[in-house]
This record gives sequence, C-alpha cells and structure tokens, in this order.
Amino acid sequence: MRTIIEPFRIKMTEPLPLSSREQREEWLREAHYNIFSLPSSRVTIDLLTDSGTGTMSTQQWAALMLGDESYAGSQSWFRFRDTVQRITGFKHIFPVHQGRAGERIFSQTRLKPGQVVLGNGHFDTTRANIEFAGAEAIDLVIPEGRDLAADHPFKGNLDVERLRKTIGELGPERIPFVILTLTNNTFGGQPVSLANIRETREALKPHGIPLILDAARYAENAYLIYQREAGQAGRSLLDIAQEIFSYADAALMSAKKDGLANIGGFFACHNDQWAEEFKNLLILTEGFPTYGGLAGRDLEVIAVGLLEALEMEYQVYRHATVEYIEKKFLQLGLPLVQPAGGHAIYLDAGRFLPHIPPLQYPGITLVNEVYLEGGIRTVELGSVMFGQNPGAGQEKPAPFELVRFTFPRRVYTQSHFDYIVEVMKPIRDRRASMQGYRIVRQPPFLRHFSAHFAPVQNKP
Repeated sequence: MRTIIEPFRIKMTEPLPLSSREQREEWLREAHYNIFSLPSSRVTIDLLTDSGTGTMSTQQWAALMLGDESYAGSQSWFRFRDTVQRITGFKHIFPVHQGRAGERIFSQTRLKPGQVVLGNGHFDTTRANIEFAGAEAIDLVIPEGRDLAADHPFKGNLDVERLRKTIGELGPERIPFVILTLTNNTFGGQPVSLANIRETREALKPHGIPLILDAARYAENAYLIYQREAGQAGRSLLDIAQEIFSYADAALMSAKKDGLANIGGFFACHNDQWAEEFKNLLILTEGFPTYGGLAGRDLEVIAVGLLEALEMEYQVYRHATVEYIEKKFLQLGLPLVQPAGGHAIYLDAGRFLPHIPPLQYPGITLVNEVYLEGGIRTVELGSVMFGQNPGAGQEKPAPFELVRFTFPRRVYTQSHFDYIVEVMKPIRDRRASMQGYRIVRQPPFLRHFSAHFAPVQNKP
C-alpha cells in the first residue's frame, strides 16, 4: 500500500482550545509578544517543541503503574538502566530530570574557563551551559549545513577537516571534548551519518580528545541513516543505534524527545572518574543516583519509550508526516531548510521577510503572525535565540533567521496538518506588510524564553 497510516489508534481525546483573532491579539499583547509566555489554554495547535509533548503508548501507561518509588535501588531503576545499556553499551548510567540537567552537571565537572568545545551544532541549553562554565562553544557543521537549500542527505555532519585544523590552531589541551548533536537541531534538524561519526572519532583519537553525543533524537537519526546512507538499509534501527553509541566516550540525552516521555533524561559514560564526579554533583543537586530527580514511574516510561522509538513502523509514519508538510509548504512557495530533517520543518524567515532586518527579528515576526492567524505556536531559531549579545549596542545577528514548526510525537492527525497549511496561505499573501520587533527586556542567558518584545513602530 502506498498510503502511510498512523500505526496506532486513538484511545483518548483532549479538547483543543479554539479562539478568535481578536482574542489572540489581546493575549499576545499580554504575553509581551513572546510566544513562550502564552498559557497552553490559549494555543490551538502547539508546535513550539517536540520535547516532552508527545503522547504515551498503552505500553508506557501500563509500565507507569509498575513504578517502584523506593528512594534507592528501585526496580524501576534497574529496568531503566538495563534498557539504556542495551542501546548505548555504556558502563555508567545516571538518570536526570531532563537533558539540560545532565548538560549542567557535565559542564561543571568537565569544563574550565578558557576551554573550547567543538561540535556540529550546539543547541540553546548546551551552548548556555558551556558558556556559563566559562568555556566557548564553536560550531563546525559542514558547508552544506550552512546552505539552507543544499540537497545533501547529512547536512548535520561535522566538518572533519575544519575539526583537524581547529585542533591544530588551538592545541588539543584547550579542547576538553567534542560534541555531536543527533540530529543537528541548530541547522535544521539534519542528521549525522555513521561515516561522519566514525571519521570524527578517528580524528580525535590521536589527540586523546573524547567524543560526546547529544543523543536526544538518536532514533530519528538512526532512521535517517537507514533511509539515506549506503549499505544501511538492511539493518534494524537498534543495530544502527548501538553502532552510533559505540564510537562515543559518553552521551547526554533528553528522554523527552526519542525517549517518548514527558520528562527525564540521562548521562552515560565509560570513564570511572567522570562517573564519580558526575554522581557526586548529581546527589547534591538532582537526587540519589538511582532516581536522579525522577519518579520510578518516569523511569519505567522511558525504558519502554526508548525502544518504541526504534520501531520501524513508528519512524516511517513520523517521517512521512514531516515530508507531507514539507511538500505542502513548498507548493505554497515557502522557503524551507531542505531536505526535511527528522522532527520539524524549518522556514527561512530571513528569505520569507527580506524587508525586515535581522535585528528587528523576522523570526519573531513570523512566529507571532502564525499565532495570530491560526492559534498555532511555533518557535524562532534566529537572532533572538542564537545571536551574540556581548554588550549594549554590540549585538550580532545569527547566521540564519529560522522558524521551526516542531511536531510532537503521536499527537496530531492529518486534518491538523492540513489546517497548518491553510493558515500559512494568507500569511504568505500579506507578508510584505509585516513589520519587525524590538527587545524591551531580556535576561542574560537563554533570553528567548522570557524576553519582552514590542512592534518596531511602537515607542516605549
């Protein structure tokens, strides 16, 4: 059969909030034009993130009821540990309440001021935790990854030649580790090939520099390897995932993505000293090492979800959804990052709104227009999230002004996606009249979460 259907049936429904444009205009003003500040009760379709927003399966709900809430050494912990070890092969496993908790502890135990962390594309919290520790994060994605329209199957790859050159320029002693993000969320949710992971490992080996994986979307990356990389089509996704992890010294994961859970994550490694230092800070800030800030029921849910994410039928459906929206958006003439990645569609707001300069934040303009038109919440990945702001009057724009339409797992049906396409038509037609925004208030880190904006024509 050519029609790809959802490999599940709906057992429970949740009402969607519906609203008028007049209501949404008032609500957006109250939220200071920051989509993060909107209550979910004022959002019809929420494409802000795929992190913790998915639907759990019947098997996950059943596993949840088995949760052993013992403070130390619960049975849920052992099931969680065994599943993570089966997939990753790592010796030491530590649960955390979400990915950024692992990033924070790992950064504080492994980084010193003046060090440099290289990667294919550091996402927001990863970069923030590195910089908060006094180190610098540098992206070394391949040139095709910076060409939004380039047709390359693995645009998330790290540029290994630039890696070697940068190690030579900086000296390996300044580079505590290199991190590969799977998939590369910063540059359009693009996958990393097995060949590139191997090559990165080989380039680091002579210098003794560890390789770390940000594995939040490891299963989607494994599927895209299966689909796009020569010689991989006959393998199971579990087999591909196991090979991915075999090249790494450690991994950080937000289980809110390819763990198919609403909360949770883990840090895993081989190094005994790393494990001891991570454990000590984990106990201080997260909890005992066999629960790490999670309830036993959460550990059970993740143990099931990590394997469900590797089911071929699920991944085929998941990627068919992304490709469906990609096709429809291209038919509307919308400028996209191509090819589509694993979890989202990225619209090039800079090309879509060329009359709005980067520091008037065309991504924020588009995010707000999509909400006003249809009650759809998306997210800016541009100069608000990734721009450099070293001091007053010195802000530097990001290389791209993107808006991400992120698809929660197993949540929306085709009629919802058709509605999204319908909403984009009038936005496309009136884009020339749209105006930018300015920041009127912002925090020192991760400003996109809580900044206040105002339309540029408004005065304080």
